[in-house]
Amino acid sequence: MLQQFIRNIEEKLLIVTGQKVLLAVSGGIDSMVLLHLFERSGFEYGVVHCNFHLRDDESDGDEQFVRQQVQEHGIPSWFKDFDTKEYAHLSGISIEMAARELRYEYFEQLRQEHGYQLIATAHHQDDLIETFFLNLSRKTGIKGLTGIKEKTGNIIRPLLFASREEIEKYAAKHYIEYREDSTNNDVVYQRNFLRHKILPLLNEWNPAFNKNLLASIENLRDAERVYKSALDKDKEQLLEETKGEMQINIGKLRTTTFPRLLLLEVLSPLNFNPAVIEEVFQGLDAESGKQFFSSSHRLVKDRELLYITPRKEDDERIYYLEEHDMELFEPFDINIETKAAKEFQLIRDAKVACIDHDTVEFPLLIRKWKQGDYFQPLGMSGMKKVSDFFIDQKVPLHEKENTWLLCSGKKIVWIMGHRLDERFKIGIETQKVLVLKIS
Repeated sequence: MLQQFIRNIEEKLLIVTGQKVLLAVSGGIDSMVLLHLFERSGFEYGVVHCNFHLRDDESDGDEQFVRQQVQEHGIPSWFKDFDTKEYAHLSGISIEMAARELRYEYFEQLRQEHGYQLIATAHHQDDLIETFFLNLSRKTGIKGLTGIKEKTGNIIRPLLFASREEIEKYAAKHYIEYREDSTNNDVVYQRNFLRHKILPLLNEWNPAFNKNLLASIENLRDAERVYKSALDKDKEQLLEETKGEMQINIGKLRTTTFPRLLLLEVLSPLNFNPAVIEEVFQGLDAESGKQFFSSSHRLVKDRELLYITPRKEDDERIYYLEEHDMELFEPFDINIETKAAKEFQLIRDAKVACIDHDTVEFPLLIRKWKQGDYFQPLGMSGMKKVSDFFIDQKVPLHEKENTWLLCSGKKIVWIMGHRLDERFKIGIETQKVLVLKIS
């Protein structure tokens, strides 16, 4: 299996010479086999493990197991704890989606910070088959039926050539230790129901079922390439883009062979969901001026054209606070004062920031927070991601989406209405105090 593993990577160009790979290792059989193969393949790699705290002591046991394994081999490693249930609650998403968002955001952060080019996960053939059926049950197009890819952006899946049975045999042959996830047998989960109930029946009905389905998925991938090539030609004829604005010629759209399908292909990458896209299609004869929205774009129907532009959200705006300003009215009312430190008494109010005047550089900036923002919370010695601070403080989703930052250059001074940064607090050496109060 080792030789097949290396050959598959070389043939598919999953890793090229000099690239460092970050392995996602949970402690389960799939990821431990992946770790074993990397140990013997000569590739440069590190390990990341996420503890989502979804299985109580089991989750902590997984973390301890992986720590022990990497320490024995001196592998560069990173471990991260997440309050997954709280994140899911605050974000209004499922536990599964929350865990996915948290881990991939963290993987990407590590990849950039520590010079890794790729992130490797331990998905295998059986995962591909299960994903095919899950997508089929959720209503999908040809892209969804092609399943998991061996490489998507910076993420590679070098075990996709192997079945679960082959992985289990390899683990047994090489005495590879791993942790069992007790929830893997719980058929309440859709994937487990497929794995333990549906797929065994299909393989009993036809012993070659898995093999044939994998071949069918490969055929679908070829068909997807043809399909995409044909649609791309139609796109070129009816789609124009200038200065960030896209225009679709309605007359030309109608003359294409599959106008509804073409509209789906154009609008889906712009975050329009299928229901809205169907409304757009049904509204091609509607009066001019009708608007449709996705999370990132706006579509306006004119007489002969569909105009699509990025939505200009509030978080794109930046406001400036000059040194001698006394009041701001945007993005909300803010009163500003500068006082001598000896005349000042500390105000303990989340809506008031008391800042050492001489630690900031004017003009100060006020902007929406973004993923990847860091600050040093008042009273702490280390840096913290703003997103993690929100999770820890149980900030509701609607409030989080409307939170602004006061910044001095690239440094965050104050998460407005929440917490000051330690670096800008007043101290015994403070001469002047800048006081900002949100009305």
